[in-house]
Amino acid sequence: MRVLVAEDEPTLRAELSKALRDTYAVDEAPDGERADFLARTETYDAVVLDLGLPRVDGLSLLRGWRDDGLSVPVLVLTARGSWHEKVRGIDDGADDYVTKPFRIEEVQARLRALIRRATGQVQPLLRSGAVARDPRIGRVTHDGRAVRLTGHEYRVLSYLMHHHDRAVSQGELTEHLYAEDVERGSNTVEVFVARLRRKLGPGVIETIRGFGYRVHP
Repeated sequence: MRVLVAEDEPTLRAELSKALRDTYAVDEAPDGERADFLARTETYDAVVLDLGLPRVDGLSLLRGWRDDGLSVPVLVLTARGSWHEKVRGIDDGADDYVTKPFRIEEVQARLRALIRRATGQVQPLLRSGAVARDPRIGRVTHDGRAVRLTGHEYRVLSYLMHHHDRAVSQGELTEHLYAEDVERGSNTVEVFVARLRRKLGPGVIETIRGFGYRVHP
């Protein structure tokens, strides 16, 4: 899964990105121009958007994205007491908001909920046969036993389980697996899928010839 963090305050941006990289591939934007460019040229599962960005403010970005049909879930960061910004943000297309100062755990929880709702998931615990994934603690189990996955393996499995109702192509997985500045190999997805099959069993991830991969719901 891949997230864009658009925040102009360097320390807060670094803190957010570091915490989120345990679960997601993360890109950073220090201003509205950079955030707009990345949101329109890259593929994200969610955006963390500060409304007080320089160059282009967050509300203007949000309106432009929604007017142009960009449906990525957006978690807005607002200053304490700016209730009018919260209302405007939601009216302009934000999916949720967090008031500064906040705890990183709250941002993580709200992002999980946004991504879950965007993919039609109701329960926080995702299951595929004997495999279960709990995003609240980053834990994957098989028949109740914990399975140790690398960060990339976890992201591949997460994306497939969130989109279990269809086949996901290698190209789509690659777009959601890596941050913008990471070189993307052509066969790495196949490698991660092969490793997941060894760890979880051959029946969990199915290859749909000509379309990609699918996990059984």
